[in-house]
Amino acid sequence: MNNAMIRKAGDADLDQLVEIWYEASQQAHNFIKKEYWETNKTAMRTHYLPASEIYLLAHEAEISGFIALVEDEVAAIFVSPTHQGKGIGTLLLNHVKKMRDDLQLKVYKNNRPSVAFYQKKGFAKVSELIDAETGETELMMKWHKE
Repeated sequence: MNNAMIRKAGDADLDQLVEIWYEASQQAHNFIKKEYWETNKTAMRTHYLPASEIYLLAHEAEISGFIALVEDEVAAIFVSPTHQGKGIGTLLLNHVKKMRDDLQLKVYKNNRPSVAFYQKKGFAKVSELIDAETGETELMMKWHKE
């Protein structure tokens, strides 16, 4: 990841971001049917990502991961499956922690590696809720700057 840099995403990045979201979502959420992710690709491209403040980690033209914020909510953090385990998620999360005093997010309870990741990064579970679209239990987690 030499010469990789975090930068704000632009419209030209959206196709790559949707592909990273799609690939990583299927891998991390194998308890949700693949069709769910397929049917949401267009909404991710045209609605969710454009409505977010997005930062990505890129090396030249290749994007390896991104984090999307909506105010103080981490709406998404995804790392390309080929780049996972290299600290990219940590770099992205640390980047936005410098910009906010408080962050919150929702993560599927069955996505145990991500739950553990967020706990390790200082997020604490504050509640559980059911995601209406998938029927899966989500954890609401919060972080506060010390």
